[in-house]
Amino acid sequence: MSTHGTMTSDNHAALWHGRFEEGPDAAAVAFETSIHVDERMALDDIRGSIAHAKMLAHVKIISQDEANQIVKGLEGIQSDLESGKLAIDYSAEDIHSFIEATLTDRIGEAGKKVHTGRSRNDQIALDERLYLKRAIPEIQNSILTLIDALTQIAENHKNSLIPGFTHMQHAQPVTLAHHVCAWAWMLVRDWQRLEDSLKRIDLSPIGAGALAGSGLPLDRKFEAKELGFAEVTRNSLDTVSDRDYCIETASNLSLIQMHLSRFCEEVVLWATTEFNFINLSEKWSTGSSIMPQKKNPDFAELIRGRTGKVYGNQFALMTMMKGLPLAYDRDMQEDKEPLFDSIDTVMSCLKVFTYMISSAQWNTEKMAGECDGGYLNATDIADYLVRKGMPFRTAHGVSAKSVRIAIERNCKLEDLPMEVFKECSDLIEEDIYSVITPAACVEVRKTDGGPASEKVNEQIVELRQFVKNIK
Repeated sequence: MSTHGTMTSDNHAALWHGRFEEGPDAAAVAFETSIHVDERMALDDIRGSIAHAKMLAHVKIISQDEANQIVKGLEGIQSDLESGKLAIDYSAEDIHSFIEATLTDRIGEAGKKVHTGRSRNDQIALDERLYLKRAIPEIQNSILTLIDALTQIAENHKNSLIPGFTHMQHAQPVTLAHHVCAWAWMLVRDWQRLEDSLKRIDLSPIGAGALAGSGLPLDRKFEAKELGFAEVTRNSLDTVSDRDYCIETASNLSLIQMHLSRFCEEVVLWATTEFNFINLSEKWSTGSSIMPQKKNPDFAELIRGRTGKVYGNQFALMTMMKGLPLAYDRDMQEDKEPLFDSIDTVMSCLKVFTYMISSAQWNTEKMAGECDGGYLNATDIADYLVRKGMPFRTAHGVSAKSVRIAIERNCKLEDLPMEVFKECSDLIEEDIYSVITPAACVEVRKTDGGPASEKVNEQIVELRQFVKNIK
């Protein structure tokens, strides 16, 4: 075979052409061809064919010599693809056709035996599962890298105050460490969901055939073990009909992208002149073509914008499958493009967000300043009174009254004189001023998962241990 991938016309014929006297129209071939999409699974297809040849020899369907020829030929194809010596022939119908035809070109008749006992229906399911078993750990590693980066930011900002928000209104003071740890825990769940999905992906479909298995004495478990699968699928009809693993992966990727989009929404807000909490690196910002003063958080906006595409890919997969009868239908060929696009999009967004957030600088004075005033300490007045025995609902009313007075006087709660506090409740003493500073409000919140520095430090240790245990 030449380095341009030209094949003989006999070997290049579609794998299904035997029943037909006429070849398909050129436009029909172009319409059905999937090799531009599934070429990324070339090495997975080769790996599956090597294991299949070994199994066929193991059960004596082909000779050991034929198996050796097939394995050696496939290994040569893999080596040539990896080195660039062999290029993909895009006139082939799909990656299976290309690999098998190339093999037959190189080793002759023995190459035609590699498809014995299998169908493209179970072969594509195998390739997809093998590919996902490679791709998902790569995504997980990118998630771990981002968790690491966020944990380092938290380590550096355990005492950096920042207002917490509900309904986009100032609510209670926390720390930047506490906030980015919240991001990190979202990513931990993302990692865990992917890990859980691998259990369902880790079942070998090969041997299910077109839908009803094979009349040949195939050893599915032998082949599954060769490929590193935990087990084989349990029902041949379900096996070739199933794309749950694609949809589940796409769903998991949608959640990851949604989390990244939420992070980016906050970054975009924090980068505004009004907030001025974060200063993004010039390497991860852009300017305006007309306004020279602008420094735009374009990369955060692009990540946020690409979320719709990832959601759309998931919906495309679910819509594709919703009305399909068992077993295989050609609609299912359309599973790869949305799945691969989501994988590529999420991978790139994870990496870009990691670079962007790791290189950012934080305006800690501005963040802390926004915690001073705005009545973020109102709940702490209520808690102060609860500790003195007042029912919370009553304490809430006292705190609300003090807020109203402060608003009328246009001052902070901590600037109210003692006689005003006494008007609100006789239980309030001079020590109120020491417990309603922003730092005190944070440090008193020592419930598990709270923003007090000791509790945030526990989170940082736990997050670091999570990453360490996996890596």
